[in-house]
Amino acid sequence: MAASEENSALFPIFILTIMAIPLVPYTLVKLSRAASKKSKCLHCQCTECLQSGKYRKSIFKRISNFSTWSNLTLVLLWVIMIVLVYYIKNMSGEIQVFEPFNILGLEPGASDSEIKKAYRRLSIQYHPDKNPDPEAHKYFVEFISKAYQALTDPVSRENFEKYGHPDGKQGFQMGIALPQFLLDIDGASGGILLLWIVGVCILLPLVIAVIYLSRSSKYTGNYVMHHTLSNYYHLMKPSLAPSKVMEVFIKAAEYMEIPVRRTDDEPLQKLFLLVRSELNLDLKNIKQEQAKFWKQHPTFVKTELLIQAQLTRESAALSPALAGDFKRVLELAPRLLEELMKMALMPRSPHGFGWLRPAVGVIELSQCIIQAVPLSSRKTSGGSSEGSAPFLQLPHFSDAVIKKIARKKVRTFQEFRDMPREDRAEILGQVAGFSASAVDDIERVLEMMPALSMDITCETEGEESIQEGDIVTIQVWVTLSRVNGLVGALPHAPHYPFPKEENYWLLLADQTSNNVWFSQKLSFMDEAAAVSVASKAIEDMMEGSGADMKEKVKTVRETIEKVRSGSRLVLGKFLAPAEGNYNLTCYCLSDTWIGCDTRNNLKLKVLKRTRAGTRAGATIDEGPVPEDGIEEEEEIEEEEYDYESEYSEDEAEEPDAKKGGGVANGTVSKGSSSEGSDDEED
Repeated sequence: MAASEENSALFPIFILTIMAIPLVPYTLVKLSRAASKKSKCLHCQCTECLQSGKYRKSIFKRISNFSTWSNLTLVLLWVIMIVLVYYIKNMSGEIQVFEPFNILGLEPGASDSEIKKAYRRLSIQYHPDKNPDPEAHKYFVEFISKAYQALTDPVSRENFEKYGHPDGKQGFQMGIALPQFLLDIDGASGGILLLWIVGVCILLPLVIAVIYLSRSSKYTGNYVMHHTLSNYYHLMKPSLAPSKVMEVFIKAAEYMEIPVRRTDDEPLQKLFLLVRSELNLDLKNIKQEQAKFWKQHPTFVKTELLIQAQLTRESAALSPALAGDFKRVLELAPRLLEELMKMALMPRSPHGFGWLRPAVGVIELSQCIIQAVPLSSRKTSGGSSEGSAPFLQLPHFSDAVIKKIARKKVRTFQEFRDMPREDRAEILGQVAGFSASAVDDIERVLEMMPALSMDITCETEGEESIQEGDIVTIQVWVTLSRVNGLVGALPHAPHYPFPKEENYWLLLADQTSNNVWFSQKLSFMDEAAAVSVASKAIEDMMEGSGADMKEKVKTVRETIEKVRSGSRLVLGKFLAPAEGNYNLTCYCLSDTWIGCDTRNNLKLKVLKRTRAGTRAGATIDEGPVPEDGIEEEEEIEEEEYDYESEYSEDEAEEPDAKKGGGVANGTVSKGSSSEGSDDEED
């Protein structure tokens, strides 16, 4: 019995040890990560962004940020550990080890006379004849009498001094560190032990498995429903215009779960009148068009109207119930748009190409939702291929301000960005009539806007040409710079109610055939991951080229510095198509900023296959013209970046492209890049 009680007393110590083994190192890692976070502010500091409240560091915001499941679980586990430590400390005081000298109040090595005196003194105090208290009787029998016997009996004293126990050497005992009521199998606690074993070892894993399987069967790894992906896949078309992307986007299954209430009818009717001009309705048959719009599924109608409320900045007119649905629609939008982008880029042709036109439309819709800019404002106007949309993302700007600035011959947004700050401030102050604080807000946003550039290389291993069927390797260094010196940052988006990270899509596409040969998502937020990927790729390339260790270490260090300064390495492969000359364009498109995209024009010549097997890649030639007929491509004039015209005016662009230098032997020559809204010839 005593042994089982001792084992039961060890149960809290056992639990404390099991908890401390993973909890202490995990806490240290979490604290070190929190301490190593940069104190640099990564979000826009303009007045509109600060007033939006999504970056406000109030006490409630801090509590909300801290109150994650992982943090609350961590705190709860530490509270349990503290309670266990307190309990073990008190329990250790109650457990008394058998020490005869201490029980009799003597020093070790006391004489027999001193032992007898102490025993008589304690007998007067605890003997049952002198003290009727049952506890005193128990203490006298189990401790005082036993201690006196252990010190007066020669055999018992010898056993105690040699083995620590008056009965001599004790046998080896094993026990289970569980509470005593669980070890008492004879009584009702036997059922408790059985239930505990069944619950922890069988039911709990089974419940977790059922929940996980039920969720995984409904959602993908990006927390998007499988039904949504199925809808997007079947509705995606190669000729899907940017204006029609909205019709596909709202067909997400997540939006079908948003309730449609009868009380929403009147507010939605009012919202319809406010955003009607953005719904692409035929004005000649406006009544039939309106009736056709309202005949759609109520969820589709509600979702499109709420998105248009974001694009037109009419969310203030929403009822409280619709405001909650509005936030839910915008919260789901980024990951749904990402999956829609993947559906547009999914290889569907025999050569494994995606579609460029719908991909561009998805990016345009994403930019407009984040910046709360109408899709109609992207129409070409005033010499700018992107219309007034880039200007409308700036704080305090409106259509009236854009018209005033246009009178000063500021035709494109890129011209406005490239102006000296003093000249720009003069136009904003004197022509647009902005105050000094408004001008400062605009300058802060312009300092946050990224400037992108690309360095593209196509290589083949051991070959000077690309032949049909070759595996071509593309290597792109994408460099991002800002006036304020940041690399990874959160965009200026005061009308989008949630923090949103910048993401970029790199596309290698053929505008003529509407094919995307290669695509990859790119982010500048995670510097550590970018360093790891780039250094590993460069190290593998150096090993393949047979470079020595010193040269390899030097190149890897240069690569790491390049990544830390704002560059990201993108590596990919694609299968060379049939023989012919291809005018390709490499795009780097932002999903948040309007007017910050960039592109490089490339020429690729694929020869007829004359060698066996496949090769991994192609080379880019920027040097003098070799004797085998490779010519350097003439510099292409900068032109405005017009997504719409890329598909409607391809015939007009092809003759100009053919006038450039020819590219022979499958070599790729890098063309000029145009960032954002480049200038166009009048």
